[in-house]
Amino acid sequence: MIEIFKTIDGKVEQLDSISSNCWVCLTAPTPEETLQIAKQCDIDLNDIKASLDIEEASRIEREDNYTLILVDIPSLEIRNGYKAYTTIPLSIILTKDILITVCTEETLVLKSFMRGKHRDFSTSKRTRFIYQILYSNTSVYLNYLRRIDKAREEIESRLHKGTKNIDLIELHELESDLVYFATSLRVNGVVLDKLTRYSKIDHYDEDVELLSDVIIENQQAIEMANIYRDILNGTRELFASVIDNTLNRTMKMLTSITLIMAIPTIISGLYGMNVNSVGMPFANQPMGFAIVCVITLLICIISAIILKKKDLF
Repeated sequence: MIEIFKTIDGKVEQLDSISSNCWVCLTAPTPEETLQIAKQCDIDLNDIKASLDIEEASRIEREDNYTLILVDIPSLEIRNGYKAYTTIPLSIILTKDILITVCTEETLVLKSFMRGKHRDFSTSKRTRFIYQILYSNTSVYLNYLRRIDKAREEIESRLHKGTKNIDLIELHELESDLVYFATSLRVNGVVLDKLTRYSKIDHYDEDVELLSDVIIENQQAIEMANIYRDILNGTRELFASVIDNTLNRTMKMLTSITLIMAIPTIISGLYGMNVNSVGMPFANQPMGFAIVCVITLLICIISAIILKKKDLF
């Protein structure tokens, strides 16, 4: 899909054709659309299609008549039947007259610009527009990182009610999300660092502070991803400890029950031996069976009390 936007009298309006100082937004473009833009804007087709490959690395490339900036942006996906977070490439192509963005799906990073809700946004200020996109990208990362941490807290709160396999699976998915985010943010940081020294893009004084803010926000996102991953590892270890402790207590209880159940088995086994009953206590008493049962029950109760005091029951 090809969408063309331009800021006219402070408002973002959608156009039908490409004009000077406009923004061309390609979302999941077809081969025909990529070829059309490549020919119309004199851009290498491979650079237009670069962000359509999810394995494409973040980088900056300079050609004769345009500059390609490729960064990773956060995205939602369904993984193993669960909602999860991942990263996908977003390419920003800066030409002499226009700015082009290419992505495989609609993203929150660009939606605020399309709706004209971004402050101080103008398609004619292309360098500033690039920095605003990068700032929006880090803001979305931070928002998703907070959602991941909130999901971890919800899983941890369920720990008091018992552990389930689904909780462990969700923890693993969250840990995978943080790995994707941390890796992409570090690579984006390299791109941002290059931008500060990149002389082939016009840097204006009023935009330098914005780029500095982007770098700071990106570094904060990296630190948050690392912190949340450490906390998540601690939560996973806590789950493992709880499971081990529960298993140990269960095994102790079963061992104690087995020990107590062995008492009547031993006594009944002794009385069931094929020997003369003269030497067996209460063997010739009218209430002998009841007496033996009561004594056996008392021994079991005493054993249970002893085991309970030793925290073995």
